[in-house]
Amino acid sequence: MMLDGDNIRHGLNNDLGFTEADRKENIRRVSEVASLFQQAGFLVLTAFISPYRRDRDQARKIVEPATFCEVFVNADINTCIKRDPKGLYQKALNKEIEHFTGISDPYEEPLNPEITVNTTEQSLEESLDVIVNYLMEKEII
Repeated sequence: MMLDGDNIRHGLNNDLGFTEADRKENIRRVSEVASLFQQAGFLVLTAFISPYRRDRDQARKIVEPATFCEVFVNADINTCIKRDPKGLYQKALNKEIEHFTGISDPYEEPLNPEITVNTTEQSLEESLDVIVNYLMEKEII
């Protein structure tokens, strides 16, 4: 099961904005949904900007900790701007969007993620190989 930030925010979390409190609640709800799918036997992938360590730590406690795998997709700000199909970074730089992670709001890098991929230096294929190899080594897939 794939849970994606854009899709979840259009439905389940459409009442949330991008303040620190709303981001915390967004990640909490997603973690609860991921846990339910996991209990039903699904492999769950979530794709969310989760800027605060404490929220990621809470997610780790909600989802089965033994199978929780934090992937830090590391990319510098210039790479993020170049890859932004919606032009949101430019809007944030122009102060048209408030509470934008990496621009007007902080991003706290993970201290001990299970996986780190540096997408500024690695190709998409190389990054995917790192993730898949880890999941296979841990017999998650």
